[in-house]
Amino acid sequence: MSSLYLQPFLRSIACVIALMSSLAPFQASAQEIVQPIPQQSSDMESGFHRYLDSLRGKAAAMGISAATMNQVFPTLSYNPRVIQLDQSQPGGSFDSPIPPFEPYRRKHVDASRIRGGQVAYRANRSKLMQIERETGVPESIMVAIFGHETNYGRFTGDFDLLRSLATLAYEGRRRTLFEPEFLAALKILDNGIPREKLVGSWAGAMGYPQFLPSVYLRVARDGDGDGKADIWSSQADALASIANYFVDAGWRKGIPWGIAVAVPSTIDRAAIANHTIPPRCPRVFERHSKWMTMTEWRRLGVMPLGGESLRSDVLATLLEPDGPGKTAYLLTSNYQAILDYNCSNFYALSVGLLANAVDD
Repeated sequence: MSSLYLQPFLRSIACVIALMSSLAPFQASAQEIVQPIPQQSSDMESGFHRYLDSLRGKAAAMGISAATMNQVFPTLSYNPRVIQLDQSQPGGSFDSPIPPFEPYRRKHVDASRIRGGQVAYRANRSKLMQIERETGVPESIMVAIFGHETNYGRFTGDFDLLRSLATLAYEGRRRTLFEPEFLAALKILDNGIPREKLVGSWAGAMGYPQFLPSVYLRVARDGDGDGKADIWSSQADALASIANYFVDAGWRKGIPWGIAVAVPSTIDRAAIANHTIPPRCPRVFERHSKWMTMTEWRRLGVMPLGGESLRSDVLATLLEPDGPGKTAYLLTSNYQAILDYNCSNFYALSVGLLANAVDD
């Protein structure tokens, strides 16, 4: 399990940005931003373009052509709206209370999203079966990610990614996050993806799966056999790319993400506490128990709700998202792979539950 706890630093960055860009209030269009947008000065613009020129050496080292840079850089301008959105991110301290999961579940695993998932599931069934055979990632998990990220392609964002990422990198507050993503977006363009495809959320997530540019370069796959990895308009490509993301994150074939369980009131929570909290997403993982086999959980009286169970030798960790006495979950290493996509227990649980509902 330790390899899933200690993900590479860049993946942690991608997770943070993906979480930011998935926040609904900040996928707003220009008309929805009520604050006045300051005029950028000529000094700001000249500084912005000097910064872009300073990236030419790094871009060239990645194999990005001078022709691409010459084509793109003059068309970009500083976007103060993106900076407003970035600086308006909700804070929330480590010590602030965590709300209950149930209201989130009702909103994100609702009848509409389940129906939409079933439609997407049927429409792509032959491709989904093929992808699952090749990767071991369940069809329903691919569909659930598709549904959570963009409501099955309905909301993918309308920001010019190159302009947004260049602005965020230039502003400097989190240059180490956004500069590599800007360069990765240039690389995508240099690889032949049309400029008009590179639109998405203000923070750089794009396409049906809402991949950051660096994630696209790492895991995007051709799912429909046309030789392209078009996550913007091909559902087959998007689903194949989602599956490949999970393969890259360590998905283990044949193991459920987790199961709902009832926890007896007599359980000693101090005895099952997890004392090894990873540096990545500590607030997420501190809510999990230590790892034990399904056999060991049964001995403690933790029993599955419904028909699905885990093999007796499968290791799982306990999460009680709504506190003692409410529905709890035993979670496997594949749940950790979902957290790799977006490091939030609420997100990962709702993906798993949506997948279960779509598959019913």
